[in-house]
Amino acid sequence: MNKAVFLDRDGTINVDTGYLHKKKDFELIPGVIEALAELSKTDFKIIIITSQSGIGRGYFTEEDYYNLTEYMLSLMREKGIKIDGMYFCPHHPEKAVGKYKIVCDCRKPKIGMIECAAAEHDIDLSQSYVIGDKTADIEMGRRAGCKSILVKTGKAGEDDEFDIAPYYVGKTLKEAIEKILIENG
Repeated sequence: MNKAVFLDRDGTINVDTGYLHKKKDFELIPGVIEALAELSKTDFKIIIITSQSGIGRGYFTEEDYYNLTEYMLSLMREKGIKIDGMYFCPHHPEKAVGKYKIVCDCRKPKIGMIECAAAEHDIDLSQSYVIGDKTADIEMGRRAGCKSILVKTGKAGEDDEFDIAPYYVGKTLKEAIEKILIENG
């Protein structure tokens, strides 16, 4: 079985501008490329798990999401970083419209996206990590049986949605990945 690092996107990898969907607004958080390049040298799968309720709310389309995702992945490929999977949830149980207004299994902190990734990539969740800036990320990791790391970028865990006890708190994604590399060196 494989092990993985599941990464939140907005606020963890890139600056969270709120319902990000345009390339011109995409800005990587300093140190992210270097950290992911180091992680890419290991046997960890790198998988991005992101909530994108802006799709469900009608703020942007799935095509907008895919275009921005391809742009982000191209920036990473240029630096030799391989992202093994991308999973997103476009739903919201109250604020979405049409087919997106549902109670789903993928909206964080539910673990549908992680379960799908684990099945597709043969991942041992007990040997894996979740890194994110929101309490829902940390709670999702706990529910999935992963070690959860809170980063102090983005919301920095101050959204107070869930009462959390992260495995580790790092200032940045770079610091969080350094912790993982030391533990698994």
